[in-house]
Amino acid sequence: MCGRYAVRRDPAALAAEFGAADRAEGLLAPDYNVTPTRTVPIVVERATATGTERSVRPVRWGLVPTWAKDTTSGPPMINARAETITTKPAYAESAARRRCLMPATGWYEWKPGDRRRQPHLCARRDGASLAMAAVFSAWWPPSSTAPPLVTCAVVTIEAVGELAGVHHRMPLVLPREAWSAWLDPARTDAGELLAPDPAVLDELVLSTVSPEVNTMRNNHPGLLDPVDPLPEPAEQGALFDS
Repeated sequence: MCGRYAVRRDPAALAAEFGAADRAEGLLAPDYNVTPTRTVPIVVERATATGTERSVRPVRWGLVPTWAKDTTSGPPMINARAETITTKPAYAESAARRRCLMPATGWYEWKPGDRRRQPHLCARRDGASLAMAAVFSAWWPPSSTAPPLVTCAVVTIEAVGELAGVHHRMPLVLPREAWSAWLDPARTDAGELLAPDPAVLDELVLSTVSPEVNTMRNNHPGLLDPVDPLPEPAEQGALFDS
């Protein structure tokens, strides 16, 4: 899964990296400890009067389907499983017509059951941004003329290799040559685009990072720095000696 990640580049730098226009006015970036429901940058490609435009836009992380009655029922839908994204009602329409990329320096993960709460960071070896496959949706308030709430969710797959030793799910990271197909607003069949590229997985590196990541209010560049793993907790002894 992906429940926390980092974006160290501002919208202008992301626009240059992804060959897009910067349309992320008012977005606060960078963000080294992105949490669900935060406003985040996405890369989209939409039709215009003269063709298509690729742009960086601000949206809220945690997808709200177009047909939802309100925005507060249930936990934020931050992840969408690749295995069911084209058939599950909450995501199917977005998978067909509203795909995007979520740029990330890396994502944080924790081993289930680890009492130390040791955070791990998965990032590219070369320091470039990851392109996490994602979908978005626009929700209009009923009986209102207010602008729509645009939200997004990360597409996840089964984790492989070293990453599977930390968590059984991971984001679907797309190589540069797959960006155009994924973003193409005219392409409605995403099935062939949901398979991971082994070459991308070879570019990822996993490191342990500071337990400061565990506290959401901590937000600084040092959270990305590799650190030594926390010591294993001592086994609790018997309450009474025999």
